[in-house]
Amino acid sequence: MLRLNLKRRASQNALAAQRLTGIQASIIALDDEDLLDMADIFRNRRDTPLAEYAFAEVERRKTSL
Repeated sequence: MLRLNLKRRASQNALAAQRLTGIQASIIALDDEDLLDMADIFRNRRDTPLAEYAFAEVERRKTSL
């Protein structure tokens, strides 16, 4: 039973990591205008993971709001 639980958790963790990677890739793939729109949406809620990714990508591209 413990082994099955560990396998299930490992599978869930792997799926979550894949989803996170997909989200990050989707944000990176946005063109500048769409990225700035996304960052603007999260301007007042910078504590969310999506906002963190969006603002990190804005900074990496050296674009401004």
